[in-house]
Amino acid sequence: MRSDAIDLTVPPLAELQKRRSEKWSTFEPDVLSLTVAEMDFPVATEIRRAVTATVERSDLGYAIPASAPLRDALAGFAARRLHWAIDPEQITVVPDVMVGLLELCRAIAGAGGAVACAAPAYPPFLGELPSAGVRVLPVSLAAHGAIDLNDLDRAIDSGARALVLSSPHNPTGRVLPRAELEALAERCAAREVWVLADEIHAPLVLPGATHLPWLEVSPAARRWGISLTSASKAFNLAALKTAFVVTADAVARDLVARIAPQHDHASLLGEIAAEVAFRECDPWLDAVIAQLDRNRSQLGAELARALPEVRWQPPQATYLAWLDCRALAFEHEPAEVFLQRGRVALGAGLDYGEPGSGHVRLNFATGPDQLSEAVNRMARATRR
Repeated sequence: MRSDAIDLTVPPLAELQKRRSEKWSTFEPDVLSLTVAEMDFPVATEIRRAVTATVERSDLGYAIPASAPLRDALAGFAARRLHWAIDPEQITVVPDVMVGLLELCRAIAGAGGAVACAAPAYPPFLGELPSAGVRVLPVSLAAHGAIDLNDLDRAIDSGARALVLSSPHNPTGRVLPRAELEALAERCAAREVWVLADEIHAPLVLPGATHLPWLEVSPAARRWGISLTSASKAFNLAALKTAFVVTADAVARDLVARIAPQHDHASLLGEIAAEVAFRECDPWLDAVIAQLDRNRSQLGAELARALPEVRWQPPQATYLAWLDCRALAFEHEPAEVFLQRGRVALGAGLDYGEPGSGHVRLNFATGPDQLSEAVNRMARATRR
């Protein structure tokens, strides 16, 4: 099927609110939710058929370690879409990226040990890692979005044994250029610091940018790096709990082997859906990326029209817009104001760390009508 023949029509608000996911079951019925990273588009037909067939044959038992067809499907997708050569034998299944990350951080840093991550940061980095007994040392981003290498040095001097790298970056949607990735790899390798690259948004790079997978950056990146990925963001499969830890070096592979096996905590449905997604759903993904590109442009036009005080850098990847609302001079954090006055739910900037104060994260993976309505509601919230 051609990508231009795929129907990505988003249901009306009343239909969306029948969903039981976090995004649509958290708020009252009059709230338009553009919060957590769930897309509102219909799931790919091929995935829907595969999951339905699995349920119909009552095949809902435990997942197995990554099968050869699943590993080959991920490797083929990575080569085709990301120019990333993955050795299928260096793929390990985990339930989701955060579970894999938690286990790796425990193995590397130990109880009470430290890891670094750039802030603003994906909220579970800041919330779940400490609950697992790992200290998180935030590292600053420069004005243009690059990791401050001097601040990274300070974190390493303070005991960080790994850098948790969100690439493409969440929440800003920035794609890190090769020179920055190479500098990070050399800096961390020189200090024998691991880089754990969360590349879950890599398949969602938008026109105008190119993602460089961490394990393709340099020999230093391969020796001191591990990548984590999943079909969950690109194909909207968060409920199906399957992700992958990928290595490209024997030492890294040995490190992954030290963590307790996680495959039986993953989902057999997720493994089946991921294999189908990686093998058969390129046209659907192409259609989604084209729609996200249109939505990105629409959001820019809507903000310029209705909220010119809001500053943003259009994301190069993901469907997440990081909006600087400080010029609105609200008495409270903007997410609270937009929710209470405008009845639109956005990601609260402070959830991403102290640098997020005065910001919101807006999920634009929705329909054009919903996107216009969201900006109009935000604008109304500023006029009260």
